[in-house]
Amino acid sequence: MNTINKPKVAVFGGGSWATAIVKMLSENLDEIGWYMRSSYTIEHIKRNRHNPSYISSVEFNPDQLILTNDINKMVDYADYLIFAIPSAFLNKELEKVTTTFKGKIIFSAIKGIVPETGYIVGEHFFETYQIPYEDIGVITGPCHAEEVALERLSYLTIACRDQEKAQTMADQLSSRYIKTKTSDDIIGTEYAAVLKNIYAIAAGIAHGLGYGDNFQAVLMSNAAREMKRFIKKVHKMKRNINNSAYLGDLLVTGYSVFSRNRMFGNMIGKGYTVKSAMLEMSMVAEGYYAAKSAYKLNQQNKANTPIIDTVYNILYNGKDAKSEFKKLADILD
Repeated sequence: MNTINKPKVAVFGGGSWATAIVKMLSENLDEIGWYMRSSYTIEHIKRNRHNPSYISSVEFNPDQLILTNDINKMVDYADYLIFAIPSAFLNKELEKVTTTFKGKIIFSAIKGIVPETGYIVGEHFFETYQIPYEDIGVITGPCHAEEVALERLSYLTIACRDQEKAQTMADQLSSRYIKTKTSDDIIGTEYAAVLKNIYAIAAGIAHGLGYGDNFQAVLMSNAAREMKRFIKKVHKMKRNINNSAYLGDLLVTGYSVFSRNRMFGNMIGKGYTVKSAMLEMSMVAEGYYAAKSAYKLNQQNKANTPIIDTVYNILYNGKDAKSEFKKLADILD
């Protein structure tokens, strides 16, 4: 491995969050690896200096980038591997890997659960590839790709059991508009990143149904407590759910106009079918897949999760959003 101060870093994914992470890294590193499936996008970035499909206002220096659609080449190249591929497609991409992850440090920037295994991404790498938890990390918000593109002040939490590795990654992502902090709660921060997308769908459904700011405040307050109960069942350790990695990320995803999960929920609340809402959106709403995985996991853990249950019933059991939210409103406090 390279010196710990300047490791080789590669980003996997071609979407908005991957693009934003490459932008952040380009503030500090002379060279960044970037894997994406689309050879057209790679050639476009080389010629025109921007991603044609996502946050295209961000301009890159192509000389700074090692671009490839060969995932094995990128795994071999880097010391630190940042995955920002939607969780629904991660397993399919990883199946292409024939080289080894041994000695690599894996960071997940994915806010979702791998549907094939039911694991969050860190657990998936631990269970499937035997990567030790000391070599697995999480990059979480509150931080929207669109605001990174605008260079608006944003915050990241970098979690890893090995705090030196967390700090190394934090140093590569920090800049005048990105503030970073580190955490050792790799499981809790990743589950929080997953759950907040489900709660953002709930916030969107409520808005689509015509509920106002007063209800939204109660919904988010209850969501924070529900998140705490869920995570405590999954991974018990001392954590402050009011910290920005948990509550802050929940609030920005629940309220922001940039939130694709809130947008997806808003369509459902306005009467779109799940299928039509998904077709309408150009980006993946991670909360759709997370709702099913979280609901099934909670059948074992038995935390009190009325908001997750409500979203699941609407998305997967075809229940009427209006009547389900009326029942939910009666039990929130």
